[in-house]
Amino acid sequence: MSIGDFITGYGPVAVLLGVVFEGETAAFLGGLFSHRGLMPYWEAAAAAVFGSWIGDQTLFYAGRYADRFPIVNRAMHAKHAERVKALLLVHPDAFIFSFRFIFGLRTISPVIIGLSGVSPLRFFIINLAAALVWGVGVTMAGYLFGNAIETAFGHLGLYTDLVVALVIVGIIWALVAYVSHKTKTHSPKVP
Repeated sequence: MSIGDFITGYGPVAVLLGVVFEGETAAFLGGLFSHRGLMPYWEAAAAAVFGSWIGDQTLFYAGRYADRFPIVNRAMHAKHAERVKALLLVHPDAFIFSFRFIFGLRTISPVIIGLSGVSPLRFFIINLAAALVWGVGVTMAGYLFGNAIETAFGHLGLYTDLVVALVIVGIIWALVAYVSHKTKTHSPKVP
């Protein structure tokens, strides 16, 4: 079985699981694979949306009901935990909607939100809306990136597309991490 056959057969499941455990890269690659015709775009986007939503719902309930779990203890003592608590206190709905877009806060935020006493229904609704925006947006970015690669270089092989995409994602991730670090060290603390 070739990688193309594997993606065609199991791509949406792989995107969903990849998003639950990793995040952006899996959703981005889902969009790239849909551009290549290995799966319909709607399947890649739906897998990204539901993977994001399921992962964050799970972490929310871990924070809410399983405070003895190691992941909850790590989140409570993470270096960004105080920042998450402060942002949640000042702008609760906006933060619940946007935490998945803030570098370094994605995994610990739903756990801390679960610990905070935010109602499950409120988190459910805002999280679903945010997962929809995030999943469709990141998958579309991967799709458009595939289009840009094809426009710039012609139709490349699948492995070449993957390598180019992963290198670009790595560069973008490093730039975001650098800018996030610089912004954090040069900005005033959130009240």
